[in-house]
Amino acid sequence: MSQIQTAPRGLRLHIGIFGRRNAGKSSLLNMMTAQNVSIVSDVAGTTTDPVEKPMELLPLGPVLFIDTAGIDDLGLLGEERAKRTRQVFDRTELAILVIGDEQWTPFEEEIRQEFQRRNVPILVVFNKTDLNPPDNTLRKQVTDDFQLPIVAVSAKNRTGFTELKQKLLACVPEEWLSSPVIVADLLPPESVVVLVIPIDKEAPKGRLILPQVQVLRELLDHGHRVMVTRDTELSATLEALREPPTLVVTDSQAFRRVSEIVPKTVPLTGFSVLFARFKGDLPTFIDGTRAVEKLKPGDHVLVAESCTHHAIGDDIGRVKIPRWLQDAVGGELHFHHVQGNDFPVDLTPYQLVIQCGGCMTNRRAILTRIMQAREQGVPVTNYGMIIAWSMGIFERAIEIVQKKTENK
Repeated sequence: MSQIQTAPRGLRLHIGIFGRRNAGKSSLLNMMTAQNVSIVSDVAGTTTDPVEKPMELLPLGPVLFIDTAGIDDLGLLGEERAKRTRQVFDRTELAILVIGDEQWTPFEEEIRQEFQRRNVPILVVFNKTDLNPPDNTLRKQVTDDFQLPIVAVSAKNRTGFTELKQKLLACVPEEWLSSPVIVADLLPPESVVVLVIPIDKEAPKGRLILPQVQVLRELLDHGHRVMVTRDTELSATLEALREPPTLVVTDSQAFRRVSEIVPKTVPLTGFSVLFARFKGDLPTFIDGTRAVEKLKPGDHVLVAESCTHHAIGDDIGRVKIPRWLQDAVGGELHFHHVQGNDFPVDLTPYQLVIQCGGCMTNRRAILTRIMQAREQGVPVTNYGMIIAWSMGIFERAIEIVQKKTENK
């Protein structure tokens, strides 16, 4: 199976499909994927929860299509469906706005304004061209006044797909095509890098966690020499090297033990710190971490995990980080946890937001949360940064990535 076919969701371009009920969103998804992914019916409101379909969109590569419920859904249940649709806004990197009746209503306008506020590209698809004659006045308004690209299709008859695909590729954000790196740009050619990967009950049996795999693969792709070891064998590993490594990267939970072993002259950082730059906004996370010093007993902290893993006994987000922070603050803090795509609209009750590394989501979703926190004046950081601070090695852990960011 190819790497593209197995690319994780966080590495796929997220393409959200939006519009009113019965605009033909699900039919459009089925046409693009050449599969019956979404249920299609003449009854408005057939799609209830967002439907995700990963696929390979050549020549672009791995993408994730997200079919959503109609933004105009009615009633209490409809309001909940529309709310879930709006949650998809946060992780959409390219929006398809489907119109099935050649009308531009306040619902389309809401979607347009929201995505343009977020600087997310929008492609307007006029669907059901087999039923509705073209409204050239509306199409001219969309292209001239709104400056949005359009394409006309009939998902039912599967016509217009080639042009739709071409327009989609033309709308892909340039920064997504630029292939950002995680760690390779921090190193001179042919560096020696030691990856420290503790094997404990949180480590998946028989495999590594995604950030570890991504860092390892990137280093190999760039021609660096990599040694992988557990923290318990780190001393022997360093002694076996002819010269000190260029960089040591560790799982953040082993920061304290590893920092005691690795000489101060050798740069040291963590996988989560690297992902703070790769998936988030490093300067904001740095400022958010330093704001931890202002926490006091009784404050409220939001812990946001992008995946929905089952918490184990000594879970990092639910047990370890709360314990370390409370030890540092010298009193009880109130922690609130959210998982997956759930994230509060109002962050003002919290004095700090701690985001996970984000390996199972895309950068757009993380940046949306960062933007939301900044707009509401709430400090935000991530797991690796907060762990490094708790263990007293924050400045050392961010030194190599901070220098690179400041020199850009």
